[in-house]
Amino acid sequence: SADGIGKELGRFVVTTMEIPWNLAKDRLGGTPEKVVLCETMEIDWVDRQLAALPSFDTVLAVGGGQAIDLGKYFAWKSGKRLVSIPTILSVDAFVTPAAAIRKNHQVEYVGAASPDPLVIDYDLLRLAPNELNIAGVGDLLSNHTACRDWEIAHAAGKSEYPFKPESIEIGRDILQQIINRADDIHRCSDEGLQAIVDGYMRLNTVCLPNGHYRIEEGSEHYLFYELEERLGRPFIHGWIVGLGVYCLSRLQDHRAEEMTDFMNRVGLKYDPKVMEIRPEDLRAALLNLKTFVESRPTLWYTVINERPIEPVWVDQTLSGLVF
Repeated sequence: SADGIGKELGRFVVTTMEIPWNLAKDRLGGTPEKVVLCETMEIDWVDRQLAALPSFDTVLAVGGGQAIDLGKYFAWKSGKRLVSIPTILSVDAFVTPAAAIRKNHQVEYVGAASPDPLVIDYDLLRLAPNELNIAGVGDLLSNHTACRDWEIAHAAGKSEYPFKPESIEIGRDILQQIINRADDIHRCSDEGLQAIVDGYMRLNTVCLPNGHYRIEEGSEHYLFYELEERLGRPFIHGWIVGLGVYCLSRLQDHRAEEMTDFMNRVGLKYDPKVMEIRPEDLRAALLNLKTFVESRPTLWYTVINERPIEPVWVDQTLSGLVF
C-alpha cells in the first residue's frame, strides 16, 4: 500500500501529474520538498527542472509512464533513491530501468534507475479509468511482433545480439498468459491488474540479463516513434503500441486476426480515431517507415527492413481501422 510512505523517505521530491497527484497525495503522508508536474520529457525542459531541485534524499515518482520516467531520470542523474508508485499500468516504465526522454520528439532511452521499493497499490490503480489500465497490455502484446522481428533478423543474419530461442519462447508464453486473462483484464479486477504486473516482471527476468528488450520492442514501436515525431505529440503508450501491433503483424503476416480479436476482447483502444490520428497521417507514416528506420542505425532489424510497404497494402490495412 502507498499509505504513509512519505513519512519514510526523508527529504523527498515528487515527479507526477495533476490527476494522479490529486488522487495520491493525501494518502502518502509527509511533505515533499518540491512537486514537479511532468509537462513533457523533452530533454531541455527535464534538465531545467533537475537544476532547480532543492536538496533531497529520495525521488518519489507517482503516476503513469512519463511521471515515472521523469523520476527515473532525476534519480539516475542525482544518484538518489527512487520510489515508484504507478497509478496506471498504461506502459511498462515502472519496471524498466532506463528513462525515455525526447530530443525534438525523438525517443531516446538513457540511464538506469530501479525503484526501492516499487509500490503496487491496487486501490490506487483502480481509481484510474479502466481504459488506461487496460492500455498496460500494449507493452506485453508487443512481444507478438517483436519476437517475430527477432526471428526475421536472425534468419537474415542481421540479429544485433546472440539469438536466444528460449527468450522468444518465454516472451510468447508471457503473451499467452495475458491472453488467458483477457476477461479479468477487461474488468480490471485484481487478478487482471496482477496479470499485467506479473507479465512485466517476468519480461524483466528475460530482458535485463540479456541486456536488451529485443523480445518486447520491434517494428510495432517503430511506427509509434515515426508518428510521435511526425505529429509532434505523445500518445497513451499502450494504445499507440496496439496500433503498431495491428499494422505490423499484418506486414509480418503473423497471426494478425488473433491479436486483433484479443485487443477487441480486452477493450484496448488501438483505433486511430481515439488518438486523433488522421488517415492521411497514418498512411504517410507507414509509407515512410522504411526510410525512417533505415535513417536511424540504432533501430534493430525488423520486418520493416525485410518487406516492401506498398500503397495497396497500406490501403488494405487502413480499411480495417476506425478513423
